[in-house]
Amino acid sequence: MKIILVIFLFISISISAQEVDLSYYLPKNTTYNQNIPTPKSVIGHEVGEWHITHDKLVEYMKVLAASSDRISIENRGTTYEDRPLLLLTITSPENHKNIENIRQKHIDATDDASIDISKNPIVVYQGFSIHGNEPSGSNAALAVAYYLAAAENIDELLNNVVILFDPSFNPDGLQRFAYWANTNRSKNINPDPNDREYSEIWPGGRTNHYQFDMNRDWLPVQLPESKARIASFHKWMPNILTDHHEMGSNASFFFQPGIPSRTNPLTPQMNQDLTKEIATYHAKALDKIGSLYYSEESFDDFYYGKGSTFPDINGGIGILFEQASSRGHAQETENGILTFPFTIRNQFTAALSTLEAAKNMRVKILQYQQDFYKEARNTGDKKAIVFGDEKDAAKSFLLAEVLKRHQIKIHELKADYTSNEKNFKKGYSYVVPMNQKNQRLVKAMFDVRKTFTDSLFYDVSAWTFNHAFGVDLDDNVSLSKVGDEITELKMKTGTITSKSDYGYLMPWNEFYAPKALNAILQKDIRVKVSMKNFKNGGNSYDYGTIFIPVQNQQLDASELHMFLEKIALESNVQIVGVATGLNEGIDLGSDNFSAITKPKVAMLVGDGITSYDSGEIWHLFDQRFDMHLTRLDMNYFTRTDIRKYTHIVVPNSNIDKAAIEKLKEWVQNGGVLVGYKNTAKWLASNNMILLDFENAKIDSVQNVSFENKDLQSGAQYIGGAIFEANVDRSHPINFGYKNDKLALFRNSTLFIKADKKSYNNPIQYTSNPLLSGYISKENSKLIKNTVPFKVQKLGRGKVIVFTDNTNFRAFWFGTNKLLMNTIFFGDKM
Repeated sequence: MKIILVIFLFISISISAQEVDLSYYLPKNTTYNQNIPTPKSVIGHEVGEWHITHDKLVEYMKVLAASSDRISIENRGTTYEDRPLLLLTITSPENHKNIENIRQKHIDATDDASIDISKNPIVVYQGFSIHGNEPSGSNAALAVAYYLAAAENIDELLNNVVILFDPSFNPDGLQRFAYWANTNRSKNINPDPNDREYSEIWPGGRTNHYQFDMNRDWLPVQLPESKARIASFHKWMPNILTDHHEMGSNASFFFQPGIPSRTNPLTPQMNQDLTKEIATYHAKALDKIGSLYYSEESFDDFYYGKGSTFPDINGGIGILFEQASSRGHAQETENGILTFPFTIRNQFTAALSTLEAAKNMRVKILQYQQDFYKEARNTGDKKAIVFGDEKDAAKSFLLAEVLKRHQIKIHELKADYTSNEKNFKKGYSYVVPMNQKNQRLVKAMFDVRKTFTDSLFYDVSAWTFNHAFGVDLDDNVSLSKVGDEITELKMKTGTITSKSDYGYLMPWNEFYAPKALNAILQKDIRVKVSMKNFKNGGNSYDYGTIFIPVQNQQLDASELHMFLEKIALESNVQIVGVATGLNEGIDLGSDNFSAITKPKVAMLVGDGITSYDSGEIWHLFDQRFDMHLTRLDMNYFTRTDIRKYTHIVVPNSNIDKAAIEKLKEWVQNGGVLVGYKNTAKWLASNNMILLDFENAKIDSVQNVSFENKDLQSGAQYIGGAIFEANVDRSHPINFGYKNDKLALFRNSTLFIKADKKSYNNPIQYTSNPLLSGYISKENSKLIKNTVPFKVQKLGRGKVIVFTDNTNFRAFWFGTNKLLMNTIFFGDKM
């Protein structure tokens, strides 16, 4: 009878979302503490009647914590939009009285295999809706939290489990989507998929403020939401972490394990075995309410930067839930009318089945975590890795900062040394001993893998951190090079060497040099850039060195010195005061020092533009370099006067003819256009740049069944791999790079043939370019000696294209400067 009722709710259009009450979600035959407020009594509507806004979600969680001795609450920080990042700790009142001791004993057991874990509570981290427009998770969190606070027959569960409860992984995205769904909701719920309610406006609610997919940031940890949850993770080291998502409306419900052949080889088999055992609890619970589900047929456990895989390299078990999405309040699907309350109920059910599994499998899972770290300690290599950049302390620091967030021990370099023609300098390099607790995580971060058992990837196939951050690496170093442990990480302080009455030199190698240069130009200070190498006062200076003359400035010599001193400090760069313009090589008055124009940069956004790419560029300008970036929406672009902009950036896009013609005229009048990925194709097809593309010829494969016919084409997709290119450091696009090779991230199959003139190929893939990750044999033939960058003149302006994203997910620091070079030096290319 219960199954019939559930199916009726799922397929019947006559039952609208607002008619469902709390009892629909809660287990039957359970009594509830009447002193615990229900969600409706606080937020003003039933769970699932409206989409919960983050402010109301926060309000209810605070009221619940104040009403129940089972719950404590903390605010771990704020999002970019200043929304709180809440975490509830839910367990028995007795456990709460001893919570810090419980936490410490839990951590101690991972450090000492002799500790008896049989009586310890298991720790479960439950997180909801990291994608804001997958809202059934956070809406289910209302009912789950109420149940855990009010249910009167769950003492055994609460005594044996400590629940870290994160009701919204993505507050900004959740708020954005709830606004959309609620403002487009009809009184009579309309399930027609063509209704406006089910089609969000750009950029949608999936991402956070800067349009990042935060379920890819668990490993890089670049966003405030990620920093908060990673701190909580390492503070507690949970045994299970659940990540509640949604997928296409015509699907059912998915729980892990994922596809077995797509599990990262660094993940122990026991992890997958336990995941599969936990899955039996989900199946049983969903069977009970008659919900369809599946497992092991989708998704993978390869990239450790996702919530469902990050625990797997940290001694825990990550579990992904994917619920078919109503994308609003109810929607027609292949399975009938899918209502929002139905999606919430499935998430609620999976949340409780996880806790039931954790309670029943407690000792087994605790033992697995203890064994994981015992084995890690026993197999830890008696060596270290060293990373750094002798000319860029900031990039090295930024990578060290990520390691510290993951509680990885890092040390100073005892003394300078050289290896494989790379100089590792004390103060610019860091040492990571591999004989430490988190050495498996270190291996995952620096992992190089070129062979795979499966050729299809749900996410990237490579993320090797030394390549991502653009630093040199020595991965087989004696522990004799290990200096003092760094307990408090500090970035190298920016300085100015001395006051000068002649001029100042600022090397372009440091990561934050663009931030400093922009501040200087915004002050209307005249600046030039070196087009050649030179020496001054015994110091060597590379291509791209910035020269600030003292004379004929709006500031006098003293004011200029004080201003540059402030900029050096704020931007963590080194500025050198010089006493003479006489150099070895070009002199400071040479025509080979070219004047830099103050840029005014715009970027196209909106329909037709990939929001991830535009968000990453926006974040780079706004957060990293404190630079203004005007975002021009495609809805009004053709009506906008763009003559005042010196540069326009066009992320991966597909825009209309009118916009193209407007941009062409602007470039011909002197503008610099920077296009990414698919933008290169439409620029070429509209005669704004001449490009010759290589096209893959997929080899025919014999004896492929109908069932597997999609695998051949799917294997040609480059989901994200790393490739090596030769660089011409004399070209302005490569100013600031000290090596003659560069690691580039690529997730496209856009291949551009090299020019016959070598100087027109300042960045060119090598003949064997794969550094890490998957590429098909067909594409590996094509990519050899192609170019990921092109620049050509059009009228008085320049058109610049990149085949791939130089700003990937906010952690590909190694190629950020390529974009900045187009902004400051694009007219010189």
